[in-house]
Amino acid sequence: MTATTAESSTASSRHPQRWLILGVICLAQLTVLLDNTVLSVAIPSLTRELDASTSDIQWMINAYSLVQSGLLLTAGSAADRYGRKKLLAAGLALFGVGSLAAGLAQSSAQLIAARAGMGVGGALLMTTTLAVVVQIFDDTERVKAIGLWATINSLGFAAGPLLGGFMLDHFWWGSIFLINIPVALLGLVAVLKLVPESKNPRGERPDLPGALLSTIGMAAVVYAIISGPGHGWTSTRVLVAAGVGVLVLGAFALWELRVPYPMLDMHFFRNQRFIGAVAGAILVAFGLSGSLFLLTQHLQFVLGYEPLEAGLRTAPLAVTIVALNLAGVGAKLHAKMGTPLTIASGMSLLAAGLAAIALLGGDNYNGLLLGLIVMGAGIALAMPAMANAIMSAIPPEKAGVGAGINGTLAEFGNGLGVAVLGAVLNSRFAALVAVPAASFPAAMAAAGSTGERERIADAFSAGLETSQLVGAAAVFAGGVLAAALLRRAERADSVGKTAA
Repeated sequence: MTATTAESSTASSRHPQRWLILGVICLAQLTVLLDNTVLSVAIPSLTRELDASTSDIQWMINAYSLVQSGLLLTAGSAADRYGRKKLLAAGLALFGVGSLAAGLAQSSAQLIAARAGMGVGGALLMTTTLAVVVQIFDDTERVKAIGLWATINSLGFAAGPLLGGFMLDHFWWGSIFLINIPVALLGLVAVLKLVPESKNPRGERPDLPGALLSTIGMAAVVYAIISGPGHGWTSTRVLVAAGVGVLVLGAFALWELRVPYPMLDMHFFRNQRFIGAVAGAILVAFGLSGSLFLLTQHLQFVLGYEPLEAGLRTAPLAVTIVALNLAGVGAKLHAKMGTPLTIASGMSLLAAGLAAIALLGGDNYNGLLLGLIVMGAGIALAMPAMANAIMSAIPPEKAGVGAGINGTLAEFGNGLGVAVLGAVLNSRFAALVAVPAASFPAAMAAAGSTGERERIADAFSAGLETSQLVGAAAVFAGGVLAAALLRRAERADSVGKTAA
């Protein structure tokens, strides 16, 4: 009865400390997101201090994202059943302990294991933070709150490499993990003191086979996506992992349709509002991650910036998103335009920014800067509206599962963006210049003359332009599709209410 009362009270009224709680949640979220990017700047130090091989480095990076993405749905379901506050606190504790183990690791194997443990805590945090936001904010403030929550994603992306570089300039490599501990402790105390408990009042039985199948299936698919660029998309390793992932996820879907208490209600996929938001969420992540993958190469290989300089020059994207969401622009426009038009407008701006980078940023930073700002405006509009659409299409008692779906879609879209746009770049590059080397730096190193190096550089620039335009077209088409499905769902709901 207590759980039911807590659930209904948080859903029907505004929590008096909701904005303070949101700040606590964003602090916890930022800790996880920083760890997604901070490790990249420590690769030279890890190679030197731990005598890590290339394979070791890949697993240090991938163990975290692999475990986290595999557990997102399971973590969300567990939060709904056992309590979101409990799982949020457990996630912070696991993340802090994993960070301590990572910072004190004496070998590559120990660091990989610690990173995997941090991934478990990260999965709990990523699902419970959004679920708690949905519980403590009503419909009038939820879009703004989700916008601020989504802002942390951009802040984490921008701040991770800069924070990592600062720590490595002053301390040893383990400091990039130990800095998480005071933040995790502060977040844990604040969560225990401020965040209200909420969970599914029906207390459904745990779906253990569903949890096992979803974890194995998602981990296999993400592993295939991660391994594809390095091992080749047609390699045995990638094809076997992808095949296992698809088969296991198919078995998961069949199981969820038959079990009386499913972890993921497959009937959600009959909801046009849910399908529209899903399509949009995947393609926003697709455009963002794919464009950033291309952008780092553009800045370094074409415009000649050093890694830190290149990182600083991507900051306007994150700054634009943060500024617009802090000002509440997305929430205000969403209230005036509605969900379908807000998503269509945001994704159109994202597509326009990608096109501007492709057409105007080829040989100077000014055109690229314009594209980054336009992209940031688009993401600030579309991402909170889509997260809200996904969560609104799912019953409040399933908020954890909804957050797990949102996180899973982001992981899938990220991998898909890098894979597809990277493949377009490579195929266009190979078609324009016949070189045996597998990458642009290797092709330049093998070039025998200045003229040949210029031809290779021009071909690579053309490949970047083509792949960025393909990304722009995909994002724009996705925006139109998502808006159309959401508009159709709203009309159906309106007709149903009128009939009732």
